[in-house]
Amino acid sequence: MDKPKIVVLTGAGISKESGIPTFRDLGGWWKQYRIEEVASPEGWRRNPEAVLAFYNLRRRQLKEVEPNEAHYALAELEKHYPVHIITQNVDDLHERAGSRNVLHLHGELRKVRSERNPSLVYPWDGDLHLGDTAEDGAQLRPHIVWFGEPVPAIEEAARSVGDADVMLIVGTSMQVYPAAGLVHYLPPHARVFYVDPHPAPLHIPHPLSIIEATAVEGVPPLVKKWINEGIG
Repeated sequence: MDKPKIVVLTGAGISKESGIPTFRDLGGWWKQYRIEEVASPEGWRRNPEAVLAFYNLRRRQLKEVEPNEAHYALAELEKHYPVHIITQNVDDLHERAGSRNVLHLHGELRKVRSERNPSLVYPWDGDLHLGDTAEDGAQLRPHIVWFGEPVPAIEEAARSVGDADVMLIVGTSMQVYPAAGLVHYLPPHARVFYVDPHPAPLHIPHPLSIIEATAVEGVPPLVKKWINEGIG
């Protein structure tokens, strides 16, 4: 008998436990900005220097943090079940923990792309400056899905959810769309597990198990149980 396919949807909560600050936690100079000013096409057009400085800071911060126990537990789960991680996070902590099947809905912090041709994407680990260009001569910008931009990976994510047997939701408010709508693509037989200290109400026709805990508190014991006892 085939093992059940597990789709994992992760949000900011799992990364925050590794020490990645949210925009509100950055403080200092960034208090003068709204998130839309550094994470939207309009903000990029108005003040590209501020946008680049914001993502340069985030890229530096990413080098200072490590995956946590929840990231490692999900990587271990992949050794025992077919697992597909769909993350709203732009960090690479899932990959650094060992997960191999990761889809980034909102882009990746350690990549940049041509502002003219979205298919020209490059790995990038240092600071990005005005004057850094792609092979088409266009300015490079963060490889991030900004507010008001389409989410290119959402169709692939929906297809993956569409043949899942189990969906594990971790560390997300389920308020950000289109990611929050992925749960509605689940087939009728699927089960849903939701790990979050403040879970949002989910109005779905599927069996739902809620674990009111942080990712680090809730994911490792759940994964251990699934590996040792199966998904009961």
